[in-house]
Amino acid sequence: MRTPANQMLFAARVAKGWFSQEAAAQGVSEAGKSVLRDSGYEVSVRTYRRWESANPGWPRPDQATALRAAFGRGPEHLGFVAGPATLIDIQPPALDRIPPVKRREALATGAAVIGLPWLSPSPARAATDLRVGREEIDLLHATATDLDAIDQQFGGDRLWRSARMQLMWVHHVIDHGVYNDDISQELHTIAGQLTTSLGWFCYDAEQQTEARVYFAEALNTAMISDDHPLATRTLSNMARQSVDLGKPREAIRFARTAERHTAQWDAPPRVAALLAIRTAQGYARLGDEMNTSHAIKRAWRAFDQGITDRDPEWTRFLNEAELICLEGMCRSDLGQHKRAVRLLERSSGLQDVEHSRNRGMCLARLAHAAVQDHDLDRTTAVTKESLRLIEGGQSSTRNRRQLALVRDSLQPHAKSPQARDTIELLTAHIA
Repeated sequence: MRTPANQMLFAARVAKGWFSQEAAAQGVSEAGKSVLRDSGYEVSVRTYRRWESANPGWPRPDQATALRAAFGRGPEHLGFVAGPATLIDIQPPALDRIPPVKRREALATGAAVIGLPWLSPSPARAATDLRVGREEIDLLHATATDLDAIDQQFGGDRLWRSARMQLMWVHHVIDHGVYNDDISQELHTIAGQLTTSLGWFCYDAEQQTEARVYFAEALNTAMISDDHPLATRTLSNMARQSVDLGKPREAIRFARTAERHTAQWDAPPRVAALLAIRTAQGYARLGDEMNTSHAIKRAWRAFDQGITDRDPEWTRFLNEAELICLEGMCRSDLGQHKRAVRLLERSSGLQDVEHSRNRGMCLARLAHAAVQDHDLDRTTAVTKESLRLIEGGQSSTRNRRQLALVRDSLQPHAKSPQARDTIELLTAHIA
C-alpha cells in the first residue's frame, strides 16, 4: 500500500475507517457542515489530497475547524506545520452537535476503528518514527479478535474490506515500524491471523476466489514461520469452503492435513472436535454415511472433554449449538431430513446472540431440510425468523444464498398458497 507523505493525517483517516481520500473529504465536509452550521460547506478531494502531501500548508480557519470536528484533534496534531502568521481555528462546539454514527454505517466501516487510536502519533513524535511496543501489539491483537467477533454476530459482507485495510496497515507497520525481535514475531503472527480471518470473511461474503487467495497466503505464512496453530486454523477454514465449492474430497484432505499439524503443537480437544466435524462435512457431501457418522462421533468425544485454558480464540465459536448445527447439516446432506430437522431446530434454540450469523445459517438449513421433509409450516416459520435476523443487520451472502436454495426448493410446492407466500417473501428480501 502506498502511504501518503503526511502519515499523521493518513493514520487518523484510517483510524476513522475512511480508507480513501474521497471518503475522508466527504467525512470532513459533513463535520464542517455541522460544526460551522453551513449546509453548503464542502472540502474538495483535491484539497484533501493536498493535505496528505508532503509539508501541507496550514488550512484556512474554517478548514481547521472542520478537521478538528472530524478527527477530534487540531491541525497541529494532523501533520500540519504552523507558520508565523498562522490564524487560529475556531474551537468546535460541544460534541453533541455532531451527528452520531448510525449502527449500520458503523458496521459498513467494520472493526477497522477498533484498536486503532494508537495509529495517530503524538505531536512530539516524528511522522516517520513509528515505534511499536507492547501496547500497540495488544491493541492489534484485540482488533483481530474484535473482527472475528463481529463476523460471528453480523457476517462478513461489510467486514472484509475493513479487515483488508487493517491487514495492509499491519504490513505497513512490519515494513516501516521500529521494534525488537519479539515484537517482530508477534507482528507476523497477527498478520497471519488477519490473513486467514480475511479469507473467512471473503468466503462468507461469497468472494470465493479472493478467499482462496488469502487462505493460500496465510498457509504460506504458516509454513515459512512454522506456525502450526495458524496452519491448523487455515486448513480448517479451507476445508469448510471446499465443501461449499462442491469439492468434498479436497475438504477431507485439508482436514486431515490440519490434524497432522495439531500433533506439532499439542492442540487441545476443542481443536480436534472442529477438525473431526470438518471431516464429517466432507464425507456427508460425498454421501458416505458410515465415515460421516464415525467422524461425528469423534467430534463429540473430543468436544465432551470440555474447554481448556489453551483453547485458541478461533475455536470459541464451536459451542454445543454450533456442533449440533454442523451435525444437522451433515444429516441433511446425507438426505436424512427428519433427523436433520430435529438437530437443526434444537441448535437454533440453543445459539446465543453473539453467534447470530451461525444461527442464521442454522435456520436457513433448517428451512431447507423442512421443505425436503414436506413440512411447509415449519419452513415458513423458520424462514421468517431467518429474515428477521437479516433485517436486524446480519450481512452474510452465504446465508442469503442458502435462503435462495430454500426458495428454489419450494417451487414444486408453488400450488400451495403458503409456499407461494414464502417464495414471494424470500424474493422480496434476498433477490
